[in-house]
Amino acid sequence: MTGTPEFEQRLRDLARLRRVRDRMDREYAQPLDVEALARGAHMSAGHLSREFRRAYGESPYSYLMTRRIERAMALLRRGDLSVTEVCFTVGCSSLGTFSTRFTELVGVPPSVYRREAAGQTQGMPPCVAKQVTRPIRNQEARDGQPQLA
Repeated sequence: MTGTPEFEQRLRDLARLRRVRDRMDREYAQPLDVEALARGAHMSAGHLSREFRRAYGESPYSYLMTRRIERAMALLRRGDLSVTEVCFTVGCSSLGTFSTRFTELVGVPPSVYRREAAGQTQGMPPCVAKQVTRPIRNQEARDGQPQLA
């Protein structure tokens, strides 16, 4: 028994969207844009954006920026790179955009996070540190409180 053509197309689209998301997870530091991601998935940019939001609850750009901010948080906790170095290491081309998005997701600017978070996860297994420091997606940090631990 086979599904309807619409159902089968939806399954194909979901498989393509998973590949796009996996590519963003792998290549977050590379210059990625929706047009390039859409070409790789054999979809139009508009269709990719709509279907990605429908499947994952956020735009491809928002998802990519969240991946970059998560990686930036880990690099800032290490403390051996400046905020500017971290910005470019994670694939952001604008320090202003990086700082604004970081502050929205984490609740404090990257320089404050770097200073205050360095010792917060010391001695913690990396998998636990990643979980407890994960930024808030799809909304700004609540009450302006830092999300350090």
